[in-house]
Amino acid sequence: MTNDTGSSAQPPGRLAHLRALLEQALPEKLLGVANHTGELTYEVLPADLLAVAQALRDGAGLDFEMCMDVCGVDYLEHGRAEWNTEHATVSGFSRGVARGARTEGAAQAGRRFAVVYHLLSIAHNQRLRLKVFCADDAQPMVDSVTGIWESANWFEREAFDLFGILFKGHPDLRRLLTDYGFIGHPFRKDFPLIGNVEVRYDPEKGRVVYQPVSIEPRVLVPKVIRHDNRYDPALTAATAAAPTGKTDG
Repeated sequence: MTNDTGSSAQPPGRLAHLRALLEQALPEKLLGVANHTGELTYEVLPADLLAVAQALRDGAGLDFEMCMDVCGVDYLEHGRAEWNTEHATVSGFSRGVARGARTEGAAQAGRRFAVVYHLLSIAHNQRLRLKVFCADDAQPMVDSVTGIWESANWFEREAFDLFGILFKGHPDLRRLLTDYGFIGHPFRKDFPLIGNVEVRYDPEKGRVVYQPVSIEPRVLVPKVIRHDNRYDPALTAATAAAPTGKTDG
C-alpha cells in the first residue's frame, strides 16, 4: 500500500488504527490519495474493485456495511486550466487546478472518468472514500457493487445518467433523473451548456413536445474581481493618519 498524503503529520489515533487494518487486510491493493478532510481516501484499480469492496464490508475490524453515496467525476480539463480573476475570459472560471500539474497536451488516457464511493462503518463510526478510474475514456465502465451494497443501485443509475458511466452487472441500469428521450449526459464537461433539445407544452397536440434549442449559444462572462479603492492600503493608511478636525481648548 502506498501513502501519498503529502504530509509528514501523523493522523489521529483512530485513523492510524484504520489505516493499519487496511494495510493488513488489503496489501498492495490501495493507493493513498491526498486530501485535507481528515478522512482516508484510496484509489483502487478497476480489476480489484469488487474484491476490495467485499473485504471492506466483511473484513474483521473494518465492517463498512453501508455505501452512503456513489459519485461520478469527469476530469476532462482538471489541472489544465487556470483561474482568471483580474479580467473576463471566454474559458470560464470554475475549473480546478492541480498546482504543478502540466498545463498543455492531452489528458492522460484512462484518467478522465472516475467513480467515487463513500462508505460508512456504523459499528466503528468510521468513514472511508474509494476512487476508481475507468480504463476506457470512450466507453467508461466499472463493475457494479450492488451485489455488495444494495444501496448503490440508484446511485449507480444516477452516475450512468449524468456521466454515461456504465456499471457492469447492474440489475437495472436505466436513466434516473433525465427524460427517456434525453440525448447525452449533462454532467460531462463537453456537454453543451444550452443542451441539445428543449421541451415545451403544445396546446394543440395536448402534450409535451421536443424541439431544437431556440436560445443562441453565448459565452458567459465569469466573475471578475475588480480593484476596490476602499481597500487600497495606501488610501487606508492616509485616512487613518488624517486629522480628525478636533482642536484643543
